[in-house]
Amino acid sequence: MSLDAKKDWLGFVQHAWQAGELIRITLAGPRTPDKSLRQVTIRPVTIRERVVLSFVYRHDTKDVTKNLDPDEGFALIDDLIGRLFAHGYLQTPKGVAHLDYPSHRPARIRHERPPETVGAGAEPGAHDRTKQRRIEASVPWLQALGVTAANGSVFRGMEAKFRQIHRFVELLDHLLPDAKFAAAEPLRIADMGCGKGYLTFAACEHFRRIHGGALHVLGIESRPELVELTNRVANQCGFNELRFTAGTIAETELDRTDVLIALHACDTATDDALAKGIAAGARLLVVAPCCHKQVRPQLVPPPVLADGLRHGILLQREADFVTDALRAALLEWAGYSAQVMEFIAPEHTSKNLMITAVKKPGRYDREAAARRVRELAAFYGIREQQLATRLGFSLTPAAPETSAA
Repeated sequence: MSLDAKKDWLGFVQHAWQAGELIRITLAGPRTPDKSLRQVTIRPVTIRERVVLSFVYRHDTKDVTKNLDPDEGFALIDDLIGRLFAHGYLQTPKGVAHLDYPSHRPARIRHERPPETVGAGAEPGAHDRTKQRRIEASVPWLQALGVTAANGSVFRGMEAKFRQIHRFVELLDHLLPDAKFAAAEPLRIADMGCGKGYLTFAACEHFRRIHGGALHVLGIESRPELVELTNRVANQCGFNELRFTAGTIAETELDRTDVLIALHACDTATDDALAKGIAAGARLLVVAPCCHKQVRPQLVPPPVLADGLRHGILLQREADFVTDALRAALLEWAGYSAQVMEFIAPEHTSKNLMITAVKKPGRYDREAAARRVRELAAFYGIREQQLATRLGFSLTPAAPETSAA
């Protein structure tokens, strides 16, 4: 029965190829010694007027592409499925034929229709049956980055990332009305320290759907192999308004920017990103801090807290609190309305705090904001903090106050 199911599925593959209906094949559920390999995608491409099968081996930090003649390609698919991969997805305009090839049970084939759109256009009452999503699981870039399979199902181990993507888009939705971006104005978005670009693609897809003006999205990442990967995915998936470039947060110079994103930038890199966003005129700042190190050695516990903060874990948590409280207060001084919130549930990651800031319209009491920053710093004995330094703000009361820009 196992061989019959595999034979039938390979027959569907051959028929789709001959009928010109083969969109994509995805091999997933790896059983290989290479733990970095997540999946293989195969699709027909035309090279020098000849149609071949392009195999893309998707690893955690790189892609490897092999272009094969059809006969050689189909023979390789036959060899890989069942031996090195447990699942095969054949995608055609009619839907997906899913070959499930477990190790100790007979293989079987399931035929699935293309996933229906769930989100803003869902029919009334749909929420009772399916949780609404602002980004469909079937979008090509989620497949290309190894989050979902061709049929829209989320790969095992990527569920938390998938939820994080949608939580991020939900937060953007809540913040955008306060930022008051005009419907037709061009928007420039920078994602600093973007890694593999999951949230960069999510932001780009969301803005291109809801915003009527021109869109320019820049992802900045220090690892060249990830820059190469994300630029390739952007090109393959038709994101003409999105590009990635290699560089660090500290060294990258930003032109005018409307939205600044920096998620899980380590230690003072979060402060560097915030300062660059403020200098670039960003009206919306979204950061998720990580690895608070600068403040802890300076922290002098107030007498009432000294006994409790002799415990290392409590001292570290207090240092985290002080760092992010200072950041929020400094953003208020710089002319923003700041919020500190939980980004995603703590069972998914302990680095779940997010700071958002929207540029305030009109005048505000800057002297009162400066006083609040200095009082907080003095209470804990903090004399230096990177965002304050980058903004030209002295934490000592006697020093003259300078401009945020």
